[in-house]
Amino acid sequence: MARIAVDAMGGDRAPDEIVAGALEAAADGIDVTLFGTAGIDTGGLPLVEAQGVIEMHEKPAEAVRAKPDSSLVAAHVAVAEGRADAVVSAGNTGAMLAAGLLHLRRIPGVQRPAIAVPIPTRRGPSVLLDSGANADARAEHLLQFGYMGAIFAEEILELANPEVRLLSIGEEAEKGNQLTLEAHALLAASELNFAGNAESRDLLAGAADVVVCDGFTGNVALKLLEGTIKTVLDALRQEIASTPRGKLGGLLIRPAARRLRAKLDPETYGGAYLLGLRGLSVIAHGNSSRRAISNAIHLAARGVEHDVVGRLASRLPEHRAPAAV
Repeated sequence: MARIAVDAMGGDRAPDEIVAGALEAAADGIDVTLFGTAGIDTGGLPLVEAQGVIEMHEKPAEAVRAKPDSSLVAAHVAVAEGRADAVVSAGNTGAMLAAGLLHLRRIPGVQRPAIAVPIPTRRGPSVLLDSGANADARAEHLLQFGYMGAIFAEEILELANPEVRLLSIGEEAEKGNQLTLEAHALLAASELNFAGNAESRDLLAGAADVVVCDGFTGNVALKLLEGTIKTVLDALRQEIASTPRGKLGGLLIRPAARRLRAKLDPETYGGAYLLGLRGLSVIAHGNSSRRAISNAIHLAARGVEHDVVGRLASRLPEHRAPAAV
């Protein structure tokens, strides 16, 4: 049984929604331990008392070092010491990265960890990375992201010879900024099944099995997708409810609409893996509901069961990125 350390104090809705989501996951048989301040209502789940909280506005590296007993850091330490198999938090993303680097440390050969987000597409799941761990990156980092994403797609999503593309402003190889031009050259010369550039408009259609970009671009693209999906689905629901004819039609399409919403809703996945560390880390959205937290914990449990860290560590050394200059 996977042992998941959950930061009960991380996120805009903490601790109530975090605890509620943890209880839902625990009801499904996952071993959940909460890390939070004394006195919170855990609903019967075990609590490791932490001193302090890392807030969203705090500078990540400074906060992690200044608050070693905070809930977010304490949960990472539990994984590092073998008392838990994975950590889940909806807290400060930068602090998750900093705590991961400090306590879990990088897999040998990894230059930069990357946030890998499953994107629901018409073709099936696609992996977008980096989705926010590295606002600035070099071409060799994007090459390594491509290898990490491909290994993840093969081992976890069970996709044979996954297709990899580079997110850019056009499909042509000569389009893009200096970073994408240099990364394109490295990816094209690699052993990856690299199929060239992809445009953001094709992400939901299934641009590729793995889509590579720097963290700034990936985070912008991810939030645009999330906002667009939510706005369109909410607008459709409002239009259906606005007239008697619409309500009647809504009854007929309700099953299909629910399937579509479940497929496209970011809360269905709940979180994203921070790939490249020696311990498993799942980052949830800062505004996560109990459903999203529950799904993030399930995602962490699946990562433990599929040995995400071990499989990545065993295969990545075969594809070391060029040394940074």
